[in-house]
This record gives sequence, structure tokens and C-alpha cells, in this order.
Amino acid sequence: MKPNLLIFAKPPRIGSAKTRLARDIGSTHAQRINRFCHSQIMRAASQGYWNTTICVAPDLALQTHHGHLWPTTFNRMPQGKGNLGERLAHAFATAPVGPVIVVGTDAPDIKAIHIHTAIKHLNGHDAVFGPADDGGFWLFGVSQALRRHPLPFNPVRWSSPHALADMQASLPPNTKTKLMHTMIDLDDAKALKAWLSDKQANSTPPLIFKKNT
Repeated sequence: MKPNLLIFAKPPRIGSAKTRLARDIGSTHAQRINRFCHSQIMRAASQGYWNTTICVAPDLALQTHHGHLWPTTFNRMPQGKGNLGERLAHAFATAPVGPVIVVGTDAPDIKAIHIHTAIKHLNGHDAVFGPADDGGFWLFGVSQALRRHPLPFNPVRWSSPHALADMQASLPPNTKTKLMHTMIDLDDAKALKAWLSDKQANSTPPLIFKKNT
């Protein structure tokens, strides 16, 4: 069974994503960061043996083009209606047979090796999480065996420090779960500053972000 990678994404344009970051640092700079994050996850997704599908919100944006940021070789599907839990449940239920990994476009440090590692963890676990520093998660995956159970993902306090813990609690009893390492989601100026500080501390060459935050 070939693994499935689902990328939950909104169109990389001003006003449709990174709204909290835009309030902190301005819409133009936030959009530049958003496009950078998109390019990072799309590059990682292109370097594997899995089936990749971009799950698009809103549904009307399904056929729009974004300057080659969304590879034409990837499948696309609408996220559909409902809260994030309902949309995740729909995506997992309709994905082809096989383990499923879902990621977003907020964590710029995701690489192909992280997706490979998550899939490998599902050989011995029912579920895998990549925790985010804000209490959410940058990756979530389930095995084919766990997909045979209903996955309602409710109630989960989305966009809160409780999102990951609530997601774990929503899984069936006795689910064997693996936690990966923590990453930073670039949701606001505080997260961006922490991420840039981490890059500087690790002697990473400067990136495209020239504006002080």
C-alpha cells in the first residue's frame, strides 16, 4: 500500500492565509513568508514515494494557479465544509487505501526525511504526531489499521495550546501513538522571531526575510 500525503493549504495570496501574522508584521511581508513556507513543504512533498494531494480551502480555490507553487503533478481535492476536525475526517476517509500523513503550510522546517520518518513510525504505531511549539501539530498520521475506525476529531480546541492533546484524546482507546520532535509554526510575529533566532543560533545563512520583527 502506497502512503498518502495530504497537504492542507489555502491559496498563497494576501488576505486568504497568515492573517494573524499579517496583523503583526503587515500583509506584504506575511505573504512573502507564506509563499516561502509553501515552497518548502511542496519541495519536501516532491521528494518521496507517496501519493500527494493538496487539500484546498476554500473549495472555490481548487482550480486556481499560484505561480507554480502548487505542483501540477500533485492531486487536488476540496477540504469541504465544517470545522478543521470535520474536514480532516473527510480527507482521511476519502484518501486511497494506505497510511495517511497530513501536514499544513505553517512549518518551514519540514523536509522529506521527516515525512519518511513519520511513515516509518506507522509500521509500529497507530498514529504519529509532529508537535508544534504552540500546542498544535505540524504533522499527523494514521496507519491503515487505524483508518478502519471512525475518526471524528472532536471536540478539539483548534488554534489553541490544547489542540494536540485534544487530538490525541479523540483517538480510539489503546491507540499506540508516536511523538516526533517539536517544530515552530510561523503563525504570528512571536513565532517568526523565535524561528529566526533559532536559525541565527545554529549559524544558518540568512533567508529571504529582511524586515525586522
